[in-house]
Amino acid sequence: MSEELSLIQEETSSSMSKAINHLEGELSKIRAGKASPVMLDGIMVEYYGSPTAISQVANIATLDARTIAVTPWEKNMLQPIERAIIAANIGINPQNDGIVIRLYLPPLTEERRKELVKKCNAEGEHAKVSVRNIRRDAIEQIKKLQKDGASEDECKEAEAEAQTTTDKFISLVEKHLASKEKEIMVV
Repeated sequence: MSEELSLIQEETSSSMSKAINHLEGELSKIRAGKASPVMLDGIMVEYYGSPTAISQVANIATLDARTIAVTPWEKNMLQPIERAIIAANIGINPQNDGIVIRLYLPPLTEERRKELVKKCNAEGEHAKVSVRNIRRDAIEQIKKLQKDGASEDECKEAEAEAQTTTDKFISLVEKHLASKEKEIMVV
């Protein structure tokens, strides 16, 4: 196989891996009844005039399976952190005792579990679309190379390999979704 075709294969595989990594990150933010500091990732708080991640102005720890403690490094950050968590609308009401903000995760109802599974499936569908778009781009590059004089047999082989890679990554998305669904539905 020519150097250009193998380079396209490498780029395709690398891009698909990034799509899977993004999916893993998004799925980790969806709570499954267990408290996790990752749930607060992406929540920004106003810190001396600039938006800053909560993890950079406070210590975030899980006290038990259903409790997260946020301990600000500066006392004057309690109110802004509490407001940021409320504004983020993550479904948890913060409890401020003047020193620590505690987040108690309520037990998930059956209805809420089904909603979370739907949300996971939507994220999985986004990942699948990304993987398919990457495949489409790779096949377009291969066809362009074929027009520019690359061997037809090599190009057909490269297209088949792109499809094989796509199938592999789609099945990886399915595995991630199945394990997350199992994690959510366990009572």
